[in-house]
Amino acid sequence: MFDQSFITKAISRSAENGLDRRRFFRTAGLTGLGVGGAAMLATAAPAHAAPMDTGGPSDSAILNFALNLEYLEAEFYLRAIDGQGLPSNLVGGTGTPGGVTGGHAVPFKTKAIELYAREIAADEKAHVAFLRTALGNAAVSRPSIDIGASFTAAAVAAGLIKEGEPFDVYESEENFLLGAFIFEDVGVTAYKGAAPLIDNKTFLDAAAGLLAVEAYHAGIIRTNLFAKGLQVPAMAISDARDSLDGPDDLDQGIGTTDEANLVPTDANALTFSRTPGQVLNIVYLNPEPVRSGGFFPNGVNGELNGSGTLAAQPSGAMPGGAPGTGVEGSGASGPDMGLIGAGGGIAAAAAAALAIQHKKGAKSAASNTAAQSE
Repeated sequence: MFDQSFITKAISRSAENGLDRRRFFRTAGLTGLGVGGAAMLATAAPAHAAPMDTGGPSDSAILNFALNLEYLEAEFYLRAIDGQGLPSNLVGGTGTPGGVTGGHAVPFKTKAIELYAREIAADEKAHVAFLRTALGNAAVSRPSIDIGASFTAAAVAAGLIKEGEPFDVYESEENFLLGAFIFEDVGVTAYKGAAPLIDNKTFLDAAAGLLAVEAYHAGIIRTNLFAKGLQVPAMAISDARDSLDGPDDLDQGIGTTDEANLVPTDANALTFSRTPGQVLNIVYLNPEPVRSGGFFPNGVNGELNGSGTLAAQPSGAMPGGAPGTGVEGSGASGPDMGLIGAGGGIAAAAAAALAIQHKKGAKSAASNTAAQSE
């Protein structure tokens, strides 16, 4: 079923050390390789060495990038349902570990929405566990995550509130849905963008499964936003995401009161992709090439840690004088505060950095507001 060249390449790109390569054999059903397979296992190069095709990031780097996003989603949903985040056995690993700021239980009024939130939270927790198992010792630790003030910054950037006004995403189920909308569509486009970069067919199959689940989640969130008549703020968030990830007009809202757009697709009914750099532009809340900010104040862990066109950086640590971080630099002795800054407000910093005036004809939130007020 698997020829030697495929197996050698898969091993060299699937994990960071020998233990993880043995785990890959078990995952892929290759435990019966015999003496020849054992020899290959002993001599295979680690994933952080130059990949055999030298054409892109290793599979482990891609899966670790996904793991960072799953940490973020899991912490958001778990805290929204009961105020508790991931357990301690699901947060350790390589890279700089961090805590979580913000989050508390949402006072759900609609039983169905609460049940949806609980199911999604369980899925995201399972995704974290799954990716950590697949990566083994190569799995990155949970980085510092801000799911409090970062939502205020996002709301300012989208024009939902004015600078200096509070926005508690956990205050109501409506706010919760808007917060979830920020993540879910990004997760779908992130997995679609990552899939062509994965060489290992076992991991590609897993990524396809993760993509499908995130798409279901996005559909649930978009449908409930539409049912609650939140088309205008959803459009504002969509426009804000579009302004962060580059010049193309790709992101889509959920439609208007007269026409639904619950499945964002192109003319061929296909969803679009985002590169890791574009995804990080959104979660860092900064359109510039940076390595930290927004929901990840100190950046994500792993090689794929730079937004925009920044090159991969093996350690994932912030270098001294990194551009756009709001500080002079950081070392191992203390955390980099990113866009939060020392004593500064993340909402003000992000608003200043974004300066979003994103008007796109009929797509803009302003146009939708005018249309719905007529």
